[in-house]
Parts: sequence; C-alpha cells; structure tokens
Amino acid sequence: MYKTSAVLYHIGVKAIDVSTARASLAEVLDASREGDVVIERYGKPAGVLISPERHKQFLAALEELDDVMAFDEAMAEEGPNIPWDEVKAELGWT
Repeated sequence: MYKTSAVLYHIGVKAIDVSTARASLAEVLDASREGDVVIERYGKPAGVLISPERHKQFLAALEELDDVMAFDEAMAEEGPNIPWDEVKAELGWT
C-alpha cells in the first residue's frame, strides 16, 4: 500500500496516493503515528499527515523560532540598551 519516497527531504517517509488513503484512512492514521505520511495526487505530494505529537513539536519549534527572530530584531535596533534587571522588573519577573 505504501511506497518509500527518497525524493523528499526525509528519506524513508511513507507515501500513499489519495485514493488509497481515502479507502484506508484508519490504517493511514495509524501509520502517521510511526512516521510522516505523504499523501500524493497524480504522483506529486499534495499533503502530509503527521501525528498529534509531531504537530506539537512543530508548533513548539515555530514558536521558538519566532522568539529567536524577535530577539535578533530587537538586538539590531539602534538606541540605548535597557538593563536586564529593569526589564525583569517591568515584566514583574522579580
């Protein structure tokens, strides 16, 4: 039912065509708990099914990346620096 795709970034990702996925959704959902499943339409990736745990990992990574980017932007701004103790006090962290 599945084929292994080496074309994708993640070698070993399971790939399945949309018609087969539709006909065996429960099995595809089970497979997504073991690894990402690419749903293909006309032989090309159309979507990816991932486990809820993997989804949480991705969201956490994106949130971390947003924080890093905001920090980098703030550090690149011109102007006086605010001491860390003052920042913590303003945020009520002390």
